[in-house]
Parts: sequence; structure tokens; C-alpha cells
Amino acid sequence: MLTDNFGRRFYYLRLSITDVCNFRCNYCLPDGYQCDGNRDFLSLDEIQRLTHAFAQLGTEKIRITGGEPGLRKDLPEIIATCKQTPGIKKVAITSNGFKLPQHLPQWLDAGIDSINISIDSLDPRQFHAITGHDKLKTILQGIDMALADGRPDIKINTVLMREYNGYDIQTYLDWLKDTPVTLRFIELMQTGDNQEFFDAQHVKGSRIKQNLILDGWQPVIRDKSAGPAQEFFHPDYQGKIGLIMPYSKDFCNSCNRLRVSSSGKLHLCLFGEQGLSLREQLQGDDLAPLKAQIVSLLDDKKATHFLHDKLTGATKHLAMLGG
Repeated sequence: MLTDNFGRRFYYLRLSITDVCNFRCNYCLPDGYQCDGNRDFLSLDEIQRLTHAFAQLGTEKIRITGGEPGLRKDLPEIIATCKQTPGIKKVAITSNGFKLPQHLPQWLDAGIDSINISIDSLDPRQFHAITGHDKLKTILQGIDMALADGRPDIKINTVLMREYNGYDIQTYLDWLKDTPVTLRFIELMQTGDNQEFFDAQHVKGSRIKQNLILDGWQPVIRDKSAGPAQEFFHPDYQGKIGLIMPYSKDFCNSCNRLRVSSSGKLHLCLFGEQGLSLREQLQGDDLAPLKAQIVSLLDDKKATHFLHDKLTGATKHLAMLGG
């Protein structure tokens, strides 16, 4: 089992397979994707070795991220590779859903268990203003298809921004009355290139939490391989609400996840100073050196991020590591 110097156990791997994204979200890539490095992304063979090594070290859940993972043509094969890895109990994906109705059948056939889709507004005009794309209707159609199928667990990610959706919580609550998804409100996080935007748009999730509790929402018991969200349910709603509050007290105490970038670097924290390369150890079928390297590098994991000190590490924007 992967355990750090603070006793935290790591059951959950967030695996980025590309840093390319086709959306221009104002909090992440307002100028669109800029190719500023070698796009030598992990191959399917490297991904297979990586997932087997992490599974043998106790990882039970893999989330496939990007950039936008749907831009990789071999995504169904990647999902299947993760799903077929002994020891992996759950395979999830985070996507902007730009072609969700077309992609969904392939993802389901490959064995996907959980799908997270980013919807930062339920107003088509506001959605377009945030993302640069008029895709809300298509994305909602894909979500309806997934719900009708009944197999995948569906979560919706919404980044809170004061001037764009921070005033419109009620619209989401009305939607959740009859829509059995988990909606996660995510606090806007400062990255290397968005400080001015962050200062203007940051909304504290703690205020929403207080209002939810006053309105009768109750906490959901957290699974050991769950993500960082505090989840709540209400007997009058089919959907649930999750809150991801990285600026809250003791947020990092429950950290159970590690990240590997699309170039094969281990990131011990989303806001760490650097990625630590695993690429050399990914070239051979003997997994012992790879596992030893992962265990050794874990010694460098810090007790917490340093976002409160406005230190964002090497993370220029969230697309480079999948959030």
C-alpha cells in the first residue's frame, strides 16, 4: 500500500492522457490551448505498465483526465486497459463532453464506471461565454443518454465564479430535484496564470455548505477511494451535491490521490513544484523498478498545498494536469 510520511494512504490515481483541450474556459485556457512543449504523450503500453504498477501498490480507482481525454482516438482502448487491470475496482473519466452522445457508447463498451462532465452554467448563453463553445444542448443530451443506460455514475463539475454562476445556485438546485446526478461545486483555484481572474471571481464553498445544511441537506458517508468532495443528499431531491473546497481547513488531511501527467511525470500534489519522471521505468515489462521509484518519490509529498500563501507550484493552468 502506498502510504506517505503523514500516514495517508493512496487508493486513487488521476491519470492525464493529454494536455490538449478544445475548450477555452475563462478560468483555465482563456486564449485556447497553446502547444509549448513536446507532445510525446504516454502510449497504451506505457499506460498498461503504469496501471498495473499502481494496482500492485494498492490503487483501486483510476480517473482518466486531460486536457480533454476525448481528443485521444485510442481513449476506448485506454479505458479498457485500465478496467482490465487486476485490482482496479473503478475506472472514471473527466471530460468536457463535447461529443458525449457519440463517445458514450464506446466508453460504456470499454467498461467505464463513472463519468464526470464539466457544466459551468445551465444557461446556454452563459455556458458559451465561459467555455467559448455552444455545446450545452449536446452535453445535456449525452447526460440523458447515460442516465437512461443506467450503468455509469454521473457527476457534474461546476467551477464557482462570482460573476458567471455564483449567483445562480438555485437553477442547479431546481435541476437536481428530478435529475439523479451528483453536482459538485468546485472552488476556483489560483494557478500560475490566473491570479487577477481568481481575485475577482473566487467564491467560498463554505457559505454554500452552511446554506445547504440549513436547508436540510445531510452528509454522505465518504468511501476510502472517493475524491475530495464533501457530498450531501436531501430526501426531496433525486440528485446530490458535492463541495470541493481546497481553501478549507484541513483539506489535505484526507488526500488519497496521486497524479501522473500525460508525459509520464508523477505529481505528488496538483500544486507541487515539479513533476517527477517515471518515463525511464515505463520502458520495460519488469514492474519492480517502476514500483520502487513510485514508493521512493512518495517520500517527498508534503503535508499540504500552499495555496493559502498564493504558491501554485508548477501548475500554470488546470488543463496541464487534469485538475
